Formats: sequence, structure tokens, C-alpha cells
Amino acid sequence: MTDVIEIDEDGIEQVSLKTYAEKAYLDYSMYVILDRALPHVGDGLKPVQRRIVYAMSELGLKATAKFKKSARTVGDVIGKFHPHGDSAAYEAMVLMAQNFSYRYPLVDGQGNWGSPDDPKSFAAMRYTESRLTAYADVLLSELGQGTVDWSPNFDGTMDEPTVLPAQVPNVLLNGTTGIAVGMATDVPPHNLREVVAATIHLLESPKATVAELCEHVQAPDFPTDAEIITPREDIMAMYETGRGALKMRAVWEKEGPDIVVSALPHQVSGSKVLEQIAHQMQAKKLPMVADLRDESDHENPTRLVIVPRSNRVEVEAVMNHLFATTDLERSYRVNLNMIGIDGRPGVKGLDRILKEWLKFRTETVRRRLEYRLERVLRRLHILDGYLVAFLNIDEVIHIIRTEDKPKPALMKRFGISDVQAEAILDLKLRNLAKLEEMKIRGEQDELEVERDQLQTILGSAARLKTLIKKELQSVAEKFGDDRRSPLMARGEAQAFSELDLMTADPITVVMSEKGWIRAAKGHDIDPSSLSYKSGDGFKMAAKGRSNQPTVILDSTGRAYTVPSHNLPSARGQGEPVTGRINPPSGATFEGLMMGDEGDLYLLASDAGYGFVAKLGELQTKNKAGKGALNLPKGSGVMQPAAISEAEGAWVAAVTNEGRLLVFPLEDLPQMARGKGNKIIGIPTARVQSREEFVIAVQVLTDKDTLVVYAGKRHHKLKFSDLKHYCGERGRRGNKLPRGFQKVDAMLVES
Repeated sequence: MTDVIEIDEDGIEQVSLKTYAEKAYLDYSMYVILDRALPHVGDGLKPVQRRIVYAMSELGLKATAKFKKSARTVGDVIGKFHPHGDSAAYEAMVLMAQNFSYRYPLVDGQGNWGSPDDPKSFAAMRYTESRLTAYADVLLSELGQGTVDWSPNFDGTMDEPTVLPAQVPNVLLNGTTGIAVGMATDVPPHNLREVVAATIHLLESPKATVAELCEHVQAPDFPTDAEIITPREDIMAMYETGRGALKMRAVWEKEGPDIVVSALPHQVSGSKVLEQIAHQMQAKKLPMVADLRDESDHENPTRLVIVPRSNRVEVEAVMNHLFATTDLERSYRVNLNMIGIDGRPGVKGLDRILKEWLKFRTETVRRRLEYRLERVLRRLHILDGYLVAFLNIDEVIHIIRTEDKPKPALMKRFGISDVQAEAILDLKLRNLAKLEEMKIRGEQDELEVERDQLQTILGSAARLKTLIKKELQSVAEKFGDDRRSPLMARGEAQAFSELDLMTADPITVVMSEKGWIRAAKGHDIDPSSLSYKSGDGFKMAAKGRSNQPTVILDSTGRAYTVPSHNLPSARGQGEPVTGRINPPSGATFEGLMMGDEGDLYLLASDAGYGFVAKLGELQTKNKAGKGALNLPKGSGVMQPAAISEAEGAWVAAVTNEGRLLVFPLEDLPQMARGKGNKIIGIPTARVQSREEFVIAVQVLTDKDTLVVYAGKRHHKLKFSDLKHYCGERGRRGNKLPRGFQKVDAMLVES
């Protein structure tokens, strides 16, 4: 930056605001990344966490010590190592103490340290007490053994460890989240046994692939019994790249009629879930749930009871909806971003994390062994000096008593080193006189054995690997446990559609002559008695349920679908159906159908052609409808006839001249659209001139009665009476008795 600094006439350095701001922001960014937000691959801790753990160990707060007020501990941390606020340090400490946040907590706490339901509900630090857990020992036990690089604290008055000598890959075990400038980290927690098994596999096979490592580390392992439902291939890809996402789903079971949720996803609040479900119930978006209860206690930390409205409710479908719309299913972002052993941040795959950690661990163990070897060699050297002193004890005592400078005299007389002479002089005379050859030689023998072992291990890469492997296994044996979060393959959660949430109430859809539509509750109403606008009147009606769509057939043969549940009430006069659909200009509405998708209807033109169609095939989302019935020239559309039972059913068709034909329904084809086959024979020219056409078409069984209406008179024909009118499909049919040949309508009575 020297090239941008200018010195003015008064000798004051000047720098441009742009340069100053850029440098300040860059410095701050790098500080946040390297010294605040990201964990280190070696010990898996952020600086504040490392300082807390180290400070607590310095205070002697081991797992066997008495608890100490957290305020005093935090005060010690911020006074000696962490130049930030006490509340931030305490929050970091709380996180390490919560067994629902950390898979293997580092801090053991007494008092209120928050609950899974509300992690931030912990008491103030003056009320809580803390000490380290036994697990914290895997980070601290090798501290005083030459394994650590030390750096000055914030004010330079003392040293603090740059990275703790972790005995396991702690960065994966407890996981962490953090936001730095321009980057973030989200490391999920893992199972100790699984991670150690993968690390040992990599130690033995350095070229192991991620797929091989994933045989040991199958997925993260959260401190909850909820299921991980992410597909295995997605988890593999996550470990490959270091980025991805995980889905967790609550565990539930049916107890009698009730649904009981016994485990929630990681960091999901039970009260929040109940609130979400209650909100849906209030908004009438969950009519199949009658009640909610929270029965959680000390024995059952999570027990949420959902009471269905009746036994007929499909609980699987309800839970599937709740998984899609509440926190009973939660996604977690994964971003394995951490500071590597080179001191640089980076997103790393599973293989790279474990390789870097093994490199770190190998170096740590090597330093520990070298430190110990140095201590052993120094002691052996001193013991050699003690032996010389023992063999010449009187002369040594004489030199010490008489000489002004005994050290050089001893070195010259016995040929011993400075260190040996210093060690002899450090002993009190009475202790010097008490030296025993047996003790000295016994200690020498023990240390020589240890020296040889240390030198053998340090001189052999294979032995060093074996030692690391054994140490990893012993930690896994001591602190390892079974997997908590089971891996389950589940289908994607699907929220209820608006239609699914509709109640299946019986309704009658009514259409007026002018095309006004409405829905009346129930099936026992008389549509013709409803009020109609002036000049308008009843035309047709269809019975069904509110969750079934209404299919309308227009005079051009096009079919339209409108939802039935939101049709206007029959208390009013309805609304024009053209507001919901777009029929061709001049088209009128001639048919109305309701029912299940599999229901059959007979579609026919008054030219005497028709076919059988499934209601589901006539439905469409298109406002302009879809072509269903092709009309011969000069013909019109007839009201479709419902087919209650296709097997053994008969078709009855009657013309305006009183010709009636009855034939088996099976003679007509089942189609999705088209003109259909001939039902009754009418000459084409007569249809086109409108001299003769079909008045009505009905479908009946041999138990039904056919009623023919002519003016004010009606004629009932039982099936036995219809033998005279039975014939082949497409025939002209036989004439009805005199007085009934000018047919107005034809209905079926069961």
C-alpha cells in the first residue's frame, strides 16, 4: 500500500478513502473468515469455541471437577482470550452444552440450558453452572505434550493454542453452522463410530473413493430419532462435492384412532409444529383433524397427539399433507466449508476432509512421540550423570562444598555435560547422598525400553499408522454409540389440493334455460320450484357430491368442466356459467353430468347416433372445453343418459313420431369422443328438415319401468311390456299406442 500513501506539506500521511475502505473491508472479511465464522478441519472448532474449551481446561473444569458458575468461566474466557462480548461467548458455550444441538456435547451443564422446543430459553449465565464433559478430553488430553502451536492472545500477555490436538475428526461429529463474508458453512453432525471406521479405512487404503467411505459413513447422524429420507445417491453426491441438502421427517405411529408423533427433525420446535397445524385447522384447510394435544414429558420428550375426525380418515394421507406443509419435514442445507490445514477456507468432500485430518493427526502424533522421546533421552542423560555422581559421591560432595564454581569443576573432573552437572547441583545434598544404583539403573532400563519403542514407531510409517488406528479405535470404543437418525426411503410429501380438502356433501347442480348455474345442498329438492329470473326457467339438473366436478355439454357437442364446490348457492339465482367457461358464440347448454371419473354416460344426438363415454374422459381443464360429440348435419345434442349398471342394461330411444326402439347397451361402443353408432333409424333427409328426430334416449335394466309422457298423459311400460319394441340397433322401432305418439319426454323409474 506504500505506493498510494502521500505525504502532504505538514508531513501527514494521506490515503484515498476508496483505498482505505477497500483495505479495511478486506481485512475485516479475512478476519471473519479465518478467525470467527469457520471451523478448523483439525479440531472442528471455531475460535470462540476453542477458547472456551481451553479456558475451562485451564480452570481445571474437567468432567470429574465440581461445577463452576458459568459467569465466572465466561469472564475468564473474555478476560484472557476472547476480546468480544460475554453474551456472544455464553451463547457459544450454551450451544456446546445442548445435547439436542451437539451430537457429542463438550460442556456439561447444571441449570436451565434451553430445551429442544425453545433452544434460546436458557437461563442467564449467573444462574447456570458448567464443566467439561468426558468427551472434551479427546480435544484436550494431549495439550501439554508438544502437540500444539501457540499464538499470542489478543493483548499479547499470554499464549493460546491455534488448534487443539483432536483425537477424532471432530469437525464432522458435532457439525457447525456459520456465516462469513461471501461464504457460509453448514456441516451436519455425524456418528463417531461411523466416522472413525471411515477414517481407519482411509488410513489403511489412502486411495479409497468417496463411495467406499460412504459404506462406513452412510449419512449424517443428528441428535434426534427422526428419519433421514434423502435418497442414498443424493447423499453420495453431497459427500462427493461437499454441497447438497438433507431432508428429515418426523417419526409417527398410530395408537388406536390417534396419530402420535414421537420424534421431530433436528432443531424443530414441537410447539411451532402444533401452531402450524392449528392454523390450518382454523383456516378450515384440515377438516379431517378434530383435535391436537401435546403430551410431552420427561419420559417422552416428544409426544404430539393428532386426533382424526373419524375412523374413516386416511391417516397416511393426512401425515403426507402435514409433512409437505409443516416443519414435520425439514430440509437442511449442507456446505462442508472449513479452514484446511493450509490455513485456507474451502468446501471439501468427505475424502478430502478425512485425508486432511489424517495428515493433521499424523503430524500431531509424531510431535507427541518426538516430544516424549526428547524428554526420555534428556532423563537418560541426567541419569547417566546421577550414576557418575553416585559412584563418586564423596568426591562430588567435596567439590560442591569447597569449590566456588562447582559446575565447571564437576564437568572437568568427571567429563560430564552441562545438563548433567546442572541436574546434580539441583539436587539437595541429602538427596544426593541418598542416590541408589538400583533405582537409577531400574529407571534407566525402563526408559531405554520406552526410548527404543518410540524410536521404532517414529522410524516406521506402518507402526505410526497402527498406533493412530489403535488410538482411534479406543476413542470409538469409549465414546461411540449407535446411530440415532435412521435412514429411510420415503416418497415425496404431497399437500392436499383444494379438492381433496372438500367435504363430499350431496348436492344438486341446477342449470336454467338461459345458462345460469347454481348448486343446492342435498338430493331431495325440486329444481323446477326454485326461483328464476324473469323470462328464464328450469332446464336441467344433475345430482352428485361437492367434491365431484360438473361436466357440461353444449349444443355444438363440446364438453366443459367446472368445479362444483364453489358454485353459487341455490338460495340465489346463480350466475351465468359463461363466466367460468368460454363456449362458441350462440351455443346453448344441453347436458349436465356429475359423478366419479369411472361413471358411464350415453351421449347421443337427435339424429339417432350415440356412444358410451367415461365421465373422466369428458373432463378438461381447458376453459374452451373439448370436442366430445360430433353432430350429423341438422341435428342437435340430447341430455346424456346416466348408466348405473352397464352389464345387462338396455337402451330405449323414442322419436317425435312415437317410434320406440329398445336394444342391449353392449351393442354401442365405448369411446372418448366421436359421432357414435346408429341408435335408431331415421332417414337423413327427415333429420335435416327436422320432420323426424329423437326426443329422448334412456338406459334401463330389466327391473326398471319406462314412463312415456305425451302432453298431460303418461304411459308406464314395464320391461315385460317392452318386448314388442325390442329390436336390433339402428332399426326404425315400433310405434307407441295411439294418444302417446306425440312424445314430450321419457323417464326411467326404478
